[in-house]
Amino acid sequence: MAAMDYLLQVKVGALVGLLVLTLIFGFIPARMRWFQASSGTETHRAVLSFVSCFAGGVFLSACLLDIIPDYLSDIHGELEKRGLDDGFPLAEFIMACGFFTVLILEKTVLSCSEGHRNEETAPLLAPAGQGQNSLGDLEGSAHHVHVDLNAHSSFRSFMLFLSLSLHSVFEGLAIGLQTTDTKVLEICIAILVHKSIIVFSLSVKLVQSEVRPLWVALYVAFFAVMSPLGIGIGIIVIESQLEAGTFIQAVLEGLAAGTFVYITFLEILPHELNSPERPLLKVLFLLFGFSVMAGLSFLG
Repeated sequence: MAAMDYLLQVKVGALVGLLVLTLIFGFIPARMRWFQASSGTETHRAVLSFVSCFAGGVFLSACLLDIIPDYLSDIHGELEKRGLDDGFPLAEFIMACGFFTVLILEKTVLSCSEGHRNEETAPLLAPAGQGQNSLGDLEGSAHHVHVDLNAHSSFRSFMLFLSLSLHSVFEGLAIGLQTTDTKVLEICIAILVHKSIIVFSLSVKLVQSEVRPLWVALYVAFFAVMSPLGIGIGIIVIESQLEAGTFIQAVLEGLAAGTFVYITFLEILPHELNSPERPLLKVLFLLFGFSVMAGLSFLG
């Protein structure tokens, strides 16, 4: 019984630690004017672009090395139990449903809002010959990418945030469902480092999408609460010895994974990589972001 109480204390400690640190890392870009794209010189814009590429690498890694493998291992286990794992690739189909849900929602939102129509059809890159000198080209391309970002920003930022939040609940759940204190601490440290980098990257994205500061604060606060909420649910499930609901959890994970694939490959990466300036440096920062997260996955 004493061991059980100690385990509970460790889980509650993990819950509080995750909440506080996620909030701190999330509010750094939100509070610093430096991260806002509206202010600054060409150097400032370039550095922001590299930070954004690093964030892109983080999300790419989170998508391919974390969210999708977690989901696939969970769903295959559940499908095997229910004898649904033969023939049709149901696990991948659920993920595709998540992808198409966001695609359909986004296109509906954009076609319904008259004001965004012009921006949506504006080209991503400045047409060749719009400004012959390099500065003109830079300004032209930056302008068009900026317009594209504004056309999509609030909806895509929200969907990115939603899929990350769902994933955070499941990560927290993994901590809450553990039965040994060493395992709780191991997973908690891995999630702490991982979430700190992700919430920092998310905050940078929100600030660059020109989401209002109040909304950035609300997003970050809400996101910070998600893992602790998962830990809480996990503790309740363990304490009350419930077995049901794992299949629904796995399906939700799949929808979140599909959402994440859409945001990573159709929003974050094209936005950075389609603008013509410093392509190799951008790829380098993208690789750096990916490598940091891949290293953490390897160590974790």
